[in-house]
Amino acid sequence: MTDYYEAFDMSPVPPPGPDVTPPEIFRGIYGMPMFVTVPTSDLAASVDFWVRGLGFVDLFTVPGQITHLRRWAFQDVLLVPTGAPPAPPTVSISFSCVLSQVDEIAQACTALVPGCTTGPRQTPWSTVDLEVITPENARVIMTAARLLDPDSAEAHSLEAAGFIIPKGGSRADRTRMSDSPA
Repeated sequence: MTDYYEAFDMSPVPPPGPDVTPPEIFRGIYGMPMFVTVPTSDLAASVDFWVRGLGFVDLFTVPGQITHLRRWAFQDVLLVPTGAPPAPPTVSISFSCVLSQVDEIAQACTALVPGCTTGPRQTPWSTVDLEVITPENARVIMTAARLLDPDSAEAHSLEAAGFIIPKGGSRADRTRMSDSPA
């Protein structure tokens, strides 16, 4: 845990806190350092769910071939049509959000596909996670950072695992634990 350096300035994820607001949807074009390709048997229904339920925007669509969705910078999803029915999820895709969005996303997704959400639940690494199974059977985790009390049992457990627990100070210090699951 000692071979890292602070790079919070390049992340769109805001530090945790009770009044934090999410960044705006990022509509710029960049070389994507990471993206997820999700096959779907119903492109229109998938786009509708990801946009109205999960808060993505349709960055662009090539009709019948691909829809490029995005939320924040570096949160890119490519939906591609396939004739195959959805397979059970084998991996999870996690996207950052802020605490105030978790219940909103759960309600929007449940209104579109009842029973598609599990949670939210608090994790031992200082996040609140909401699991969503999308219409194409992707397992999406919407994860929001929580403030970590440096004197809590949770913080002591993380410290024992080798994490540096900030004892106050800067916003980047308070964020450090929320961005790295154990």
